[in-house]
Amino acid sequence: MKKISILGSTGSIGRQTLDVARNLGLDVLGLSAASNIDLLEQQAREFKPKAVAVLDETLADELRYRLKKLNIEVYSGKEGLNKIAVMEGVDTVVVSVVGIAGLVPTLEAINSGKNIALANKETLVTAGHLVTEAAEKKGVKILPVDSEHSAIFQCLAGNQTKSIKNILLTASGGPFRGMNADQLKDVSVEQALMHPNWKMGKKITIDSATLMNKGLEIIEARWLFGVDGSRIKVVVHPQSVVHSMVEFCDGSILAQMGSPDMRICIQYALTYPKRVNNDFSRLDLVKLGSFTFEEPDFNAFPCLKMAYDALKVGGTAPVVLNAANEVAVDMFLNRRIGFMDIPRIIENVLSKHSVTENPGLTEIMEADKWARQMAESEERKLEHSR
Repeated sequence: MKKISILGSTGSIGRQTLDVARNLGLDVLGLSAASNIDLLEQQAREFKPKAVAVLDETLADELRYRLKKLNIEVYSGKEGLNKIAVMEGVDTVVVSVVGIAGLVPTLEAINSGKNIALANKETLVTAGHLVTEAAEKKGVKILPVDSEHSAIFQCLAGNQTKSIKNILLTASGGPFRGMNADQLKDVSVEQALMHPNWKMGKKITIDSATLMNKGLEIIEARWLFGVDGSRIKVVVHPQSVVHSMVEFCDGSILAQMGSPDMRICIQYALTYPKRVNNDFSRLDLVKLGSFTFEEPDFNAFPCLKMAYDALKVGGTAPVVLNAANEVAVDMFLNRRIGFMDIPRIIENVLSKHSVTENPGLTEIMEADKWARQMAESEERKLEHSR
């Protein structure tokens, strides 16, 4: 029986991973959460892991009290997250924490010989060269959980990377597909959180609305599949049934399709290379009838172009892109800025950054911290200009 640990078990991907674990009968040895100890307690009582971790250290004692009758170790803080990542006996670590917080525990897990089921884009966006190098050195697999990258991974089965002409990343277009930049100025938080196809956490839902999510996926795909950014194309596909495609040098295009159900991708990452039966939703092509494809609007959604540019520049540029975006999205969710201020802040921060080429972990963390501080100062400038 495969033994797993989940970093971010109370989030959307984490909860769906536990649904997959129930279906497959997997042994869950470790769980972690940022602060939702109510749900973490429920999960611990059901799955009886060896250890759990809470990022918020003030809540660890409360959770220890609640679980005192169970033989479950309770860790806290960033160190606790790392302990869950390197637990003895774990085969695969599911990384579903949000943001750059997933980077260090992912590297720790790789260096301890664990395979990675990766649902955290920021890990490869900020440190793709370090992560892929470490995985190759340790001989471990990085198995993509995102529906788009899982689709590409599946399309490449039995094919050589050198035969790829283009990777075709599909995007739903989010809730604002078809709107122009002027129409997007006054959209609300509630409107931005109404994704037409997927149920996700707030941060990734806003990223889908700005198309930054697709931009981050471009950078992630570059590291997962070793393809230059110029050969990673974005295609808007509103129905979200073709999860992505690969165009090969002979003119063939392979596509992976399925219902918009993340559990299918999660299960494949946890059972690879096998496929296992489940009772998840099925795609009915006759009922669907038809599906369509469109070009993305780079003017209305400038985050997409900024991601391409950051990937081309390389070094710490993607780190700054990611950090500024995280801060700007949080500001928008807290109604401190408007929707179109998100790309404005990111662009301004990137324009002030002096790129460090081939950065190590220290330089990455420094660039991340700098970009967050700069994003905060850009928000203050916006307040003064209003």
